[in-house]
Amino acid sequence: MRIVITGATGFVGRHLVRRLLADGHAVVALARNVEGARRVLPVRCECHAWDPAAGAEAAVLHGADALVHLAGEGIAGRRWTPARKQAVLESRVAGTRALVRALAALPATARPATLLSASAIGYYGDRGDEQLHEHSAAGSDFLAAVCQAWEHEAVAAEELGVRVAVIRIGMVLGKDGGALQKMLLPFRLGLGGRLGSGRQWMSWIHVDDLVGLFAYAIAHTEVRGVLNGVAPTPVTNAEFTAALGRALHRPAVLPVPAVALRLALGEMSAVLLASQRVLARAAQRLGFEFRYPQIGPALADLCSDMAQQLDYEHWVARAPRDVFAFFSGPYNLERITPDFLRFRVLGATTSELREGTCIDYRLSLHGIRLRWRSRIEIWEPNCRFVDVQMCGPYKLWQHTHEFEPYNGGTLIHDRVRYELPLGVLGDLVAGARVAHDLRAIFEFRRKRIDELFSESPPSPSGECR
Repeated sequence: MRIVITGATGFVGRHLVRRLLADGHAVVALARNVEGARRVLPVRCECHAWDPAAGAEAAVLHGADALVHLAGEGIAGRRWTPARKQAVLESRVAGTRALVRALAALPATARPATLLSASAIGYYGDRGDEQLHEHSAAGSDFLAAVCQAWEHEAVAAEELGVRVAVIRIGMVLGKDGGALQKMLLPFRLGLGGRLGSGRQWMSWIHVDDLVGLFAYAIAHTEVRGVLNGVAPTPVTNAEFTAALGRALHRPAVLPVPAVALRLALGEMSAVLLASQRVLARAAQRLGFEFRYPQIGPALADLCSDMAQQLDYEHWVARAPRDVFAFFSGPYNLERITPDFLRFRVLGATTSELREGTCIDYRLSLHGIRLRWRSRIEIWEPNCRFVDVQMCGPYKLWQHTHEFEPYNGGTLIHDRVRYELPLGVLGDLVAGARVAHDLRAIFEFRRKRIDELFSESPPSPSGECR
């Protein structure tokens, strides 16, 4: 299927793009910043520009099988000034309206058969202990009004003969984005605890289950109308914080008073203090199976490995055997490493790289001179190799290089798993800086490889052997 996605560079969008590509679909991302989207999203994801206020060009939607609409201004992290609230509303209402207008401009036979639109459980407002399902009444606060207007615009596509499903998303749990990512550092430092009274209900969902629900709704034509994108078992805030503390083996005993949240965040504090006990009745009735229906296993999965991961894809118009041959020369690493690292290869334990080869380097990190030794653990010519740090600045460094024939050239996929020394203190002091440096290094590497590989004509695509 050909699936068009707005909001593809967001936390949920990135996971959904990877899931749909893995399932064999062709994915098209609509983004305000196309170059930025291409750096973030997999190479196989086609990217087109769009203005959320004006909508997509109808030609981009022509012949697509499904349209997934995730785009919208973020609601967390800043006070809700009048201008901010207007931006939150307009980004959802005007953007959805413009998309439906683009669908209407297409011939009926060329329209996507399905529109999946995100919404939020903010639709229900603050409801205490009341059990909420898809047919429960809407709330009366700001977010409830936004969600109602947002859904109204999406449902208008039904008049065009398009199947519409609206997924009201709860708190999405994933360690690379969303609320949990913001909670991990204070909880790992032992500074976590309940918010306010802790009695408010939290309706959550593991990010893998949420993208699975979107994929299920695309594939099953009987799915239409509203679905709550939450796990089957909501928990109170006190239960959630206790479970997170257990998953991280840390105490969770430092409460944040409600008055402090209101002083710090103003009206936006309602997002953290509202009680929404939302049930996933529609998804369960339709036969969707949750991998993580309970909060304990969900948090255990997300918190069992605190290593950071960086994924970077790059396409070059050369055969895998040529690209692999380039990376097989250890001194070529000097040619694709930024000058600020002052990176030098000191030598290798074998004349030709192979499994078991150790390589020694010298580099400088922010003025600190370091030695680094890596060992090649896996060596599969023309396909992939894996090197790990034996000694150096990281507690853990594992770099997987994969080379795949794609579109007449080679898709290079780098996957780096790393941990800083000193655990949570290392993350606190240097985590953001290291992540920034790694992105800069791989962006430099992409540009430099393009320059080097453009010096001679591409050769036919090679195969793994």
